[in-house]
Order: sequence, then C-alpha cells, then structure tokens
Amino acid sequence: MRLYRHTADLPAEDRGAVVALGNFDGVHRGHQTVIGTAQRLAGELGAPSAVLTFEPHPRNVFRPGDPPFRLTPFRVKARHIEALGVDQLIVCHFDDGLLHKTAQAFVDEVLVAGLGVRHVVCGYDFLFGHKRGGDPAFLQGAGRAHGFGVTEIGPVSDPGGGVYSSTRVRDALVAGRVAEASHVLGSPWEIEGRVAHGDKRGRTIGFPTANIELDEYLRPAFGVYAVRAGIDQGTATVWHKGVANLGARPTVGGAVERLEAHLFDMDADLYGQHLRVQLIEFLRPERKFESFDALKTQIAQDAVAARAVLAGG
Repeated sequence: MRLYRHTADLPAEDRGAVVALGNFDGVHRGHQTVIGTAQRLAGELGAPSAVLTFEPHPRNVFRPGDPPFRLTPFRVKARHIEALGVDQLIVCHFDDGLLHKTAQAFVDEVLVAGLGVRHVVCGYDFLFGHKRGGDPAFLQGAGRAHGFGVTEIGPVSDPGGGVYSSTRVRDALVAGRVAEASHVLGSPWEIEGRVAHGDKRGRTIGFPTANIELDEYLRPAFGVYAVRAGIDQGTATVWHKGVANLGARPTVGGAVERLEAHLFDMDADLYGQHLRVQLIEFLRPERKFESFDALKTQIAQDAVAARAVLAGG
C-alpha cells in the first residue's frame, strides 16, 4: 500500500483511482463494506483502489476539549486499511484551512485537480466541507459536473438489525460489552503502543506487567480483562494469552490511566517493545482494595478467570 500525505503531484499511475472517502475510525464492518465496494469497482474499471481519510480526526478540531475517543489512532487505522489490500492510503491533514474549505473547493482542489478521481464511494452519513456543506447528494451533482462516478453505501447492519458504526463500538466498550464491540469491528478491539516503565509493583508479587499509556485511545470500562497480547517480531506478530488491568489503579494511588498487561508463562523484558493488546472479555470493574495483600489475592483470582476464558483459543 502506498501512503500519500498530500494530494498534489501524485504519480500518473496513481491518479484516476476509485476512492473510498471517510474518517474510518475503527475500520469496522460498515467501513469495510465502503472500502470493499471501492476495491470491487476499481477492479471492474481497471483503476487503482484508494482510501482518503483525515488526520487528526476532525472531532479533535471541532471539539478539542472532548475526552479521548479514538478507536484507531492513525498507525492502527493505517494497518487495518492496508490489511484490506487497497493500493493507496491518502491522508488529508485536517487543520483550520481544511475546516474552512467549502465542499465545492474540496471537490475541485482535492478530488478533481489533486487526485483526478475516477469514482468515489462513501457512506450515507459522510459529510465534508465548511459547515458540513457537502454530503453524498452534493457529490452526486459534482460527479455529473466533473465526470466521475459516485456510489453511496447505505447503513450496513447485522442480522439482528443493529447498524455497524463507530458510535456503537464506543458505547459497547464504555459499557464493558467487549463481545459486541468485536462483533461490529470484525475482530477484537486493540490498544497498542510502546511498553513503558511502570512502578514495578507487579514484579514483587509474581505478576510483572507490560504497561502502555492510553494517550488518545477511548477509555473503555475500567477494570480487568482477559486479553491476548501480540509482540512484534520483525514482520510477524507473536500472540500470548494474559490478563490486564485498564484504569487508574486506585489501590496504589495511581494518577495515570494506563493498560497493565500480565502475559501468562512469560518472563521476558518487554520494555521498549511494541505491543498490541486485544480485549477479549471484561472480567470485573476496577475497584480499590483495603490492602496490597488483598489486591494480590484478587489478581491471582483474575488470572485464573482469564485463563479459563482463553482456554479455548
């Protein structure tokens, strides 16, 4: 997959693509339908397939004071999109200039002059341009004027009628409904990052942890989870079962929200390595214990519960 952080001076062979438009936070099953449609049409037209997205997420610009909400920071989003097999990922830097660019100017300057699009695909709720002046109907008219095709994808739902959406994933995670989030995404939700030094208390009780700061990630329900943790080794990711606490660690007076993952049957030093942690099942809410010994006893019980959850896979 070729990554472009601009829409000007693209190589001739990468112009004229079929482009999926959207924020694609989570790259859930609905997003996958939009991107998959673009790939199918690209194959039929003999054109490259591309995804155009926006970074930082526009919500960071519109509502900078909001709590963290991202399901997939850019590195993670890019990896998911690359796994789908698209030819190009085009990133539009969302700043004050783009915020005030009209929908018509976006079409003229980005889609037509910049990318020379052959066809665009978007979801029914895709909005763009200053004051959200552009929508799928606007794109249809622009396509007729400029000679590119437009496909609008309606709501994509599961057999029970639930619409696949980033909001549904966020709501499920905040409520601790990990299985529902995984269902909408098509795979377990992950938190990933560089393993940082913690306070090393876990080592003193036989449960050393790999610590990851949450940064811009959404805060799911705080508590203990059965997890799978992937360690990057070259181009491969090696997965291990484990148990993790996600939260502020009130028993030890924690002030920083983080993920602390204990990997079963493993004693390697992971500091500085890149770790991917999948939330498989919510085991219990985070709470403050009356003593460190009580916390130690509970952690041992949590590990037994996590092993039981993960025994089948």
